[in-house]
Amino acid sequence: VTFPDLAGPDMHRKSLIFSGFALLWGLLFGIFFTSAPVIACPASCHCVEKNGLTVVQCMSRNLEKIPSDLPRDTVILLLASNHITHIPHHAFKELHYLQELDLSNNDIETVDVGAFQGVSDSLLVLDLSNNRIQSVPKEAFARLRAKISLSNNPWHCECTLQEVLRELRLDPETVNEVMCHTAVQEEYAGKPVIQVLDSGINFCNFHHKTTDVAMFVTMFGWFTMVIAYVIYYVRHNQEDARRHLEYLKSLPSSSQISKDFDTISTVL
Repeated sequence: VTFPDLAGPDMHRKSLIFSGFALLWGLLFGIFFTSAPVIACPASCHCVEKNGLTVVQCMSRNLEKIPSDLPRDTVILLLASNHITHIPHHAFKELHYLQELDLSNNDIETVDVGAFQGVSDSLLVLDLSNNRIQSVPKEAFARLRAKISLSNNPWHCECTLQEVLRELRLDPETVNEVMCHTAVQEEYAGKPVIQVLDSGINFCNFHHKTTDVAMFVTMFGWFTMVIAYVIYYVRHNQEDARRHLEYLKSLPSSSQISKDFDTISTVL
């Protein structure tokens, strides 16, 4: 038994058109998603987008160094509570959109010159609190305009630190927690750095005085060596002169030689 085609030719035509559109949409959809860039995220981190901003969360991951494969569009980078010990030169040079960087509660001891080069214009917040930093090079934070927290580090208060802090915008909420763990003058150890500087103390004066004392000690040492050599030289020459005089005295005089010659002539 054959049944009549109830749909008719119009229905077939519409079905073919719909299938064609579906196939075309599927191709475009596939091309779009295969060509769209995929944001790479370090294996030890978790990357999310919040309000269109890329946030890379690497907190408490037992990291010993800063990941090198961070997404270039990172805006917020959270690296707190790890075991990072060193911030190398150009550590964030590819992160031109970075605005907030949290490196608190690590084991950071050294910060290289140019460590924040490449993000100095974009960075707004930098947290280096609760680390092991005692000193930093003068150019470590060059041209940074970010609000910086340096609290709870074992700072050694001396001339370089004074010059570094002069150029920074310290976080006002933690500025009094930036303490002198040690200092060129022991009396300032245990006191807030800003409080010491505000009292009129200039660590660079101590530096210059220390340098002057060192130069004086060095010059005094050389002068002592020269004096000792001169004394030795004079005494040595005096001994030679005495020996020479004794030798000359031991020689017979010309009058004695003349008398001896006359005696010999008489005998002959």
